[in-house]
Amino acid sequence: MRFGHHTNAESRESCRERRFSRLTHWLEEHHRRHHERGGRGRGRGRLFEHGDLRLLVLHLLAAQPRSGYEIIKTIEETVGGLYSPSPGVVYPTLTLLEEQGLIVQTASEGAKKTFAVTPEGEAALQAGRATVVAILERMEHLGATEGREPPAAVQRAMENVKTALRLKFARGTLTSAQADAIAAALDQAALTIEKA
Repeated sequence: MRFGHHTNAESRESCRERRFSRLTHWLEEHHRRHHERGGRGRGRGRLFEHGDLRLLVLHLLAAQPRSGYEIIKTIEETVGGLYSPSPGVVYPTLTLLEEQGLIVQTASEGAKKTFAVTPEGEAALQAGRATVVAILERMEHLGATEGREPPAAVQRAMENVKTALRLKFARGTLTSAQADAIAAALDQAALTIEKA
């Protein structure tokens, strides 16, 4: 081989690496903008750092073959609906992993493509095991946090009570009968909540 020239195989590999770099940059930039806009992550900051989504996808596919849609729903369910990766991030990630030989398409029904991890993908997953553990811990923490927050309907009702009380107090001093009536209503609400 002459100096400065490459074989076809080397050229293909170099081209693949350039595509990998460009696509990785695009994915991370897209993900960053998504969160800065509030996205579907509800303004809670970045869930994934650079390269995390690729490792998480490998982890999910190592557990069982899945489609892109199933990956999105699994991530969304794990974090209690607080975050859902967009198809515009997940599907290019799958394409990227497939081009790298880390996943392959498996037999699927209809137009739905399912993917499974290759031995090379297993090796990459093992190399990033500590990062995967950290990702899963962040996701579980986020999901648990969501579970402790009152549902939207309850939050709305709580705000209604606070607003009604503020308006009532702003109108002046309450009579004894008014104060007793408000206290009785709040006591009854507390009993109802305890029994719910």
